[in-house]
Amino acid sequence: MSTGTESRTGIGSDTGTTPGPVAGTGSGPAAPPVRRRRVLRAVGPAALFVVLAAAGWQLMAVVVDSVLVPGVGDIAGELAGIVVDGSFAQELGITVLRVALGFALAFVVAVAAGIAMGRNEFVQRFGEPAVLLGLTIPGLVWALLCVIWFGVGLANPVIAVALSSAPALALTIYQGVRSVDPDLLEMAHVYRFSRTTRLRRLWLPALAPSLFAGARLGLSLGWKVIVLVEVFGMSSGVGYQLNNAFAEQNVAAVLAWTLLFAVMAVLEYGVLQGLERRAGRWRKAVTV
Repeated sequence: MSTGTESRTGIGSDTGTTPGPVAGTGSGPAAPPVRRRRVLRAVGPAALFVVLAAAGWQLMAVVVDSVLVPGVGDIAGELAGIVVDGSFAQELGITVLRVALGFALAFVVAVAAGIAMGRNEFVQRFGEPAVLLGLTIPGLVWALLCVIWFGVGLANPVIAVALSSAPALALTIYQGVRSVDPDLLEMAHVYRFSRTTRLRRLWLPALAPSLFAGARLGLSLGWKVIVLVEVFGMSSGVGYQLNNAFAEQNVAAVLAWTLLFAVMAVLEYGVLQGLERRAGRWRKAVTV
């Protein structure tokens, strides 16, 4: 004879009915609500921020009532025009290529420099002044110098992005190398692990958080510098379009290009965050 509890939980009973799906297990009819709640928790706060920011901006535009503060409708119209006529994809593709090449150059140099600084005291003392100097120089200075030195060619934005991103990235990797557990290094030495095994099993897992943190920081600096370079010395890219909109005193277009640029940066940040979670899934999660 079956009990009421068995019927509610879907556990098989002696009535011959097929056991049903258990609520909250992530399968069957109960799964969609669970997925909806997860999606809502993931994007809900960000969506709420966007709605409140748009409402606040519209309120300010109504109160100020000036062409210098366009309403949300005007900005949305500019956004739609930029996306529909294809200029957004074309200009953003050019800018993304410049940032990607510059960041790749910075990443290679910074990884080598950061690991060397973390493993060798002489290299550390030799490289520290360069890293500190690079951190203190504003991105605007790098943009102006690269425009003067390299003109309007591809080398200009690539080197400017690399110079602005590499110091922060190298410092992050250096700190990651210094934080590796010395006992693990001694164990790898005692058991005579090969270089490949040390790289795969020790260094890459240990440095992954520093690499991702440095990548996010370096990319954020690269996005800021590339706009300056394109404003001052290029004839294409998002920065160039921003400068054109500014010259025409079209505030709505300036805001529309800025929003599209920021959205792409946020998407890029989300991709890095996903890769970081995948690389660190072996770590034990904190439950308290």
